[in-house]
Amino acid sequence: MTFPFSRRLFLVLVTGLAFAASAQAAQPSTNYVLKVTADRADALYQRGETVAFTVTLTLAGQPVDAAAVSWIISKDGVPPTQTGKAQLRAGTATLTGKLDEPGFLQCRVTFITPGKSNLVALGGAGIDPAQIKPGLPPPEDFDTFWAAQKKQLAAVPVNARLTPEKSPTNVVEVFDLQADSLGAPVSGYFARPVGAKPKSLPVILTVHGAGVQSSSLAAVTGWAARNFLALDINAHGIPNGRPKQFYTDLAAGELKDYRTRGRESRDTVYFRGMFLRLVRALDFLTAQPEWDGRTVVVHGSSQGGFQSIVAAGLDARVTFIAAGVPAGCDHTGFKARRINGWPKFIATGETPPPNVVEAVRYYDAANFATRTKAAGIVTVGFIDTTCPPSSVYAAYNALPGKKEIFNDIAAGHTNTPKAVEKMRAAILAHVAAVKK
Repeated sequence: MTFPFSRRLFLVLVTGLAFAASAQAAQPSTNYVLKVTADRADALYQRGETVAFTVTLTLAGQPVDAAAVSWIISKDGVPPTQTGKAQLRAGTATLTGKLDEPGFLQCRVTFITPGKSNLVALGGAGIDPAQIKPGLPPPEDFDTFWAAQKKQLAAVPVNARLTPEKSPTNVVEVFDLQADSLGAPVSGYFARPVGAKPKSLPVILTVHGAGVQSSSLAAVTGWAARNFLALDINAHGIPNGRPKQFYTDLAAGELKDYRTRGRESRDTVYFRGMFLRLVRALDFLTAQPEWDGRTVVVHGSSQGGFQSIVAAGLDARVTFIAAGVPAGCDHTGFKARRINGWPKFIATGETPPPNVVEAVRYYDAANFATRTKAAGIVTVGFIDTTCPPSSVYAAYNALPGKKEIFNDIAAGHTNTPKAVEKMRAAILAHVAAVKK
């Protein structure tokens, strides 16, 4: 029997669609969701208390029964550890652990899907985290060392160069700023409200996380629209506004692995120049006639959170910091058998040479924290494996001034929308309080 061409085409399409649907149905679904949560809403416990972690596994929103998972409960990613396997019933299982000292428990659960993919979920719990102390105290000559660095910086004229940039709004004017420092210059975007009066505005310095990128026009425009003098500086003193490939090439070449460069001596650590550029940026901002003479905010996340704490420790002009999931905390945490944060000057499990241990103490956010009277807010992710909560709390606890911490219990190394809003609200509340 023969069919007209159109009918034959119809049969081919129907057969093909049926075959595709059949093949799709034969493929195992990958729509699994694995979660690990502590049994307390705030995930906070006292030392010696048992923490119960609930593991849940769903497929397309339905509990997965009789599945097996592997688990590790550790001291925030380092020993002591417990390991095992658990069989889920009605999609859940309960795992328990405890810690007899201040710190964090991390529960890592792995499920191997029918398609042989590893699905991993983390849960975290704080054990008396307000009692965590840094692995080592500041060096005895910490202040002397940094006073000498700032003295060298002060001998270099600021020599600020402002080049007008196109502003996205007619209520804010924007400039590219280049200012001399030790080594690379301060390189950023500066914004101010059009027609701002002398001595009327707070200043905010925003600083960057890890990586290699231009300064942000959007950041300064947004803050200037809220009546700030705003400066956003890139971390490396490099030109702004270049094509993306420019920064990609720097990250793969000249600035590759900058994070641990020079760790053998306090005089050669890469972050020395970055930290001194913070002071120079504040020199510029506080020299502006529109500055109110009272309010200086420094804000950033990850490496930017690191810089925020450092800026406050180096420069008494800073009145408030907002440090999201800060890096650079507790480099010598291994001395207390704890994990340290990015940049991992000392790798987890490494037995470092004494000169490295000594050098990195001069670049620890926990040590800078002890030197400031600034108020501030810090955010921390309880399942952050880049800047682990143990390290963040070591620095936060060292801050002597008025402070608050936002425990982002289900967050890893990120600023969730709630964390962003908490920091923004805290900054604005500080400015309002200073004005009273």
